[in-house]
Amino acid sequence: MAFTNEQIERYSRHIILKEVGAKGQKKLLGGKVMIIGAGGLGAPAAMYLAAAGVGTIGIADADEVDLSNLQRQIIHQTADVGKPKVLSAKETMEAMNPDVKVVTYHEFITSANILDIIKDYDFIIDGTDNFPAKFLINDACVMAGKPFSHAGIIRFQGQLMTYVPGQGPCYRCVFKEPPPKDAVPTCKQAGVIGAMGGVIGSLQAMEAVKYLLGVGELLTGYLLTYDALKMQFRKVKLPSDTHNCAVCGDHPTITKLIDYEQAECDGVGL
Repeated sequence: MAFTNEQIERYSRHIILKEVGAKGQKKLLGGKVMIIGAGGLGAPAAMYLAAAGVGTIGIADADEVDLSNLQRQIIHQTADVGKPKVLSAKETMEAMNPDVKVVTYHEFITSANILDIIKDYDFIIDGTDNFPAKFLINDACVMAGKPFSHAGIIRFQGQLMTYVPGQGPCYRCVFKEPPPKDAVPTCKQAGVIGAMGGVIGSLQAMEAVKYLLGVGELLTGYLLTYDALKMQFRKVKLPSDTHNCAVCGDHPTITKLIDYEQAECDGVGL
């Protein structure tokens, strides 16, 4: 595939990087990333992946844009209130970069549809705001052999980790089971500073880009936490023994996907 003059100019800052170059940019254009959740995390992740020239980006979300979303979900505008989030996101991404094909899924992600939705993608981004979805995404990615980036934000704190099959622990290795219902405050109850989504969602996009390029070190085996009030990042090494994990261990006890029931919680899982 030969670049057009417009593409050479658009991606020039990538192409001059020795870690990317023309070959790496072609990998990005051929890459496929699935984003589950078009909210505080998914919005910046989607915009940076579109800007980077990731060729196919899927985005799944069942909700419509609400006025309270606009404080942090920067892919949506005031005029988009009431519009399906996936449609608003698609319009923004395609206006930003016509090279990108955006595939939308205006539906809830469940045990019945997630494997079919993620099957054709190279990397999955978990931009959801509730524990049932996070455990479902983890388990589906493990079963399907798909790498993914988990993240969560609340108040002035955020966290993320990356799972790559065979290279480190999955989300369930670390957190085991969803917390009891109402044990963790919801986003509406606890609040979240808007820019937190930008910080953590952009890091998720970076993990996806590095995976597609095959460069650098991913957050496999580590949990990265961020405290905005202290302006402090911590990289915590996770347990390396995954043999007893209920889903990715040697003798998994979870062999079917589970639809847990719980309120929304935009939680970091800490």
